[in-house]
Amino acid sequence: GSGGFRKRKHDNFPHGQRREEKENVNPPSALMTSFKSFQLELDTRHDKYERLVKLSRDITIESKRTIFLLHRFTSAPNGEEILSESEVKLDAVRRKIKQVAQELIGEDMYQFHRAISPGLQEYVEAVSFQYFIKTRSLISVEEINKQLIFTAEDREETTNMTSNSHDKQPHTWSLKVTPVDYLLGVADLTGELMRLCISSVGNGDIDTPFELSQFLRQIYDGFTFIGNTGPYEVSKKLYTLKQSLAKVENACYTLKVRGSEIPKHMLADVFSTKTELIDQEEGLP
Repeated sequence: GSGGFRKRKHDNFPHGQRREEKENVNPPSALMTSFKSFQLELDTRHDKYERLVKLSRDITIESKRTIFLLHRFTSAPNGEEILSESEVKLDAVRRKIKQVAQELIGEDMYQFHRAISPGLQEYVEAVSFQYFIKTRSLISVEEINKQLIFTAEDREETTNMTSNSHDKQPHTWSLKVTPVDYLLGVADLTGELMRLCISSVGNGDIDTPFELSQFLRQIYDGFTFIGNTGPYEVSKKLYTLKQSLAKVENACYTLKVRGSEIPKHMLADVFSTKTELIDQEEGLP
């Protein structure tokens, strides 16, 4: 009738037949094929980035646990056991770094640098802290990178690969710590050395704070040579480094002036009170 719906012509055809005709009319073009390949490449890169973020998080956690363990060195009756246990923990961290190096085979590391940088900084901090306890000196970036050269001893992950791809697999993996990551790790090391100074004073050790003061002064002088010409992150941590140096120097001043009149078991309390006053003057929380 005049008020009814008019039947459309294509309603007489099944839905599946209309879809097949539409696909035949619009076949996949070369442009769409290219975009699908781009999508696959981006998805693969994103998945690898997420895997590196998780590995970096594991490296950070294990490195922090190593640092917490090393802080027991001053109070432990046998410090060699602490150092041996810390070496075991650092070996476990290096195995994680080996997985990172395997993920970056054939890739530009700087495209994934933001994913792995926090873990590498924490590893540098842990390694340099252990190295300082052993030698009372600063480890170089070359020595750190020497420890990050891995050999293909375990082949479990490549047993299912074909012989051709197995030949392409390199026999060694390496991951180099960038100079920026090294500097940021050393800057964080100064905070751990300041805590080591506090624990040393609490244990009655009046020699370690003076050694730490000279060492931190050398590090601070080195960072001031960089100044504003270095990366933004380095200049931002220079303020924290300065605060750590001030607290250690204040401890040395207290020990030098009042060390003979204050019992050793009370020196830590005096030192803690003075560091709180420094934080309040500088506006720190």
